[in-house]
Amino acid sequence: MRKLMALPEVTGRERIQLYASTILFQWALTGLVAWRAFARGMSLPELGVMNPCSPSIVVLAAGGAAFIAVAHWMNVRRMAGTNHPTAEKLRAMAVRLFPRSPVQTLFFVTLALTAGICEEFIFRGFAMAALFHLGLSKLSVILLSSALFGAAHLYQGKGGSVGTGIVGALFAVVRIAYHSLLPGMIWHTVLDIVAGVASARYFAVAPNKNAVLHNRP
Repeated sequence: MRKLMALPEVTGRERIQLYASTILFQWALTGLVAWRAFARGMSLPELGVMNPCSPSIVVLAAGGAAFIAVAHWMNVRRMAGTNHPTAEKLRAMAVRLFPRSPVQTLFFVTLALTAGICEEFIFRGFAMAALFHLGLSKLSVILLSSALFGAAHLYQGKGGSVGTGIVGALFAVVRIAYHSLLPGMIWHTVLDIVAGVASARYFAVAPNKNAVLHNRP
């Protein structure tokens, strides 16, 4: 991330290569984790997979996804209209990393779907199951798995890592309450898609132009 942020410009081909390599890495890592989980005797229900998909889970997943999409889009739009230091960091990241064409967007959406499935399986599936196997309490499992999730996102900076850890804690609570990874997978995917698409739209332009966009009815 430091190398990419130091570049004056990132080409479309470099973005696609970044997306594709990350997709391959995450699926390879997930395959390795799943292999070791099954080798240790963990069952699919323990991992939050293949549990009955009740109407309440479907409603929760769909309703949460809609809320996350609207709220996150509005928040990105609001942030883009300011000159806050955090907004400037996001603007620099958007220019280099987020999709700028339909082809790049397709790869980015695939990456978001991969992250939603793979990261939820690793952190809310395997990590939480492994911590429960150690006999830890629900609170300890939520805190530790969320800390690991936040640490995996240190490339976003300390603030981004802490924020990601808090989101991970919310996902962990839902995973325990409903014994399913489905809501977290859908929410995670939607969150990443909106972050990429909205940031590419609002942060890839100058602050004054963002202000105009922000004030449109």
